[in-house]
Amino acid sequence: MMLTDPTAAPAYGDGWLSRALRTRLFDPRDEVFARLSLSMVATMTSAMVALAYVLTQTRAPAAVAMAAYLTLWGWLAPPVILMLHNTMHRRFIRSPRAADLAHPFVMSFFFGIPTGYREHHLGMHHAEDNQPDDLSSTVRYRRDSFASFLVYFLRFFLLIIVELPLYLLRRRRRAMAWRALVGELAHLAVMTAACAWDVRFGLTAFVVPFVVTRFMMMAGNWGQHAFINTERENDGLSNSITCINSPYNRRCFNDGYHIGHHLKASRHWSELPGDFIAHRDQYARAGALVFEGLDFFAVSLLLWLGRWQTLARHVVSLDGAPRPVEEVIELLKARVKPVRLGSGEGRPVRDALL
Repeated sequence: MMLTDPTAAPAYGDGWLSRALRTRLFDPRDEVFARLSLSMVATMTSAMVALAYVLTQTRAPAAVAMAAYLTLWGWLAPPVILMLHNTMHRRFIRSPRAADLAHPFVMSFFFGIPTGYREHHLGMHHAEDNQPDDLSSTVRYRRDSFASFLVYFLRFFLLIIVELPLYLLRRRRRAMAWRALVGELAHLAVMTAACAWDVRFGLTAFVVPFVVTRFMMMAGNWGQHAFINTERENDGLSNSITCINSPYNRRCFNDGYHIGHHLKASRHWSELPGDFIAHRDQYARAGALVFEGLDFFAVSLLLWLGRWQTLARHVVSLDGAPRPVEEVIELLKARVKPVRLGSGEGRPVRDALL
């Protein structure tokens, strides 16, 4: 196995824009995020205005304009979402402060990202770490079943507007609960207003991104936490996977290194590949699962299709001693079974598979 993922943040020289951005960021390595944000605001504003103009002021085929907009949105959304993921875990814009506060809402407006993403991810998901009180926990479900995933997704899609604020209130995170509820209601209000103005515009610019983004985020989380090792204390090594050497990592800021992220959520994205290499032996001793050439969405899809041999062939032999494919398949199948856990328990119980 050779690691081909990037390990350093891109450098942009010493031009006027770089100098200006560096003075306004907490970490100069995040200049890539500032540049991405500026280009996304310009690109998506132009695309949204063009879509509205074509749909309301011309006789051009509406389907073509809508398809073109969604194609552009679909290509740009993944790096934007993972940019937000990184800027939630580490402070981003130093000055002006208003820009730092507005940044996630601007990106949500254009890309359909949940406005309660920060509250869900930091206030709940990382706090509970895929255990039963985690509203996005996968442990109860059979992770090789698409039907189980649909139940998982629909619960999130339909109930998160209620469940997340209630969870945060129980944990006395009242400010987070308020932001999660108001943000989601505001998002729904924007979609409703856009559809009332022009239903084709509202569906294309807001409703489809709203639904697809949530579906893909939950499909990604499903793959990230599909394999649960009930032989270990709960931690990133036992309930997460890592994906290396994939195009997804190169587009989305090394997001495939999910084990390393859960072990230290504040680690800078550019340090994740190096951390994996440094702790490869620890991963091997813990029985961690690392896939090469796949991303989380591919892992979820292969599980739903029952493509066990394909999954097994992409598992990295961390200790350098390849195992028979049949043995790897048996391990994978054992780790996707539903696990019975009581609320608040921090350790999967052996022999508690349903």
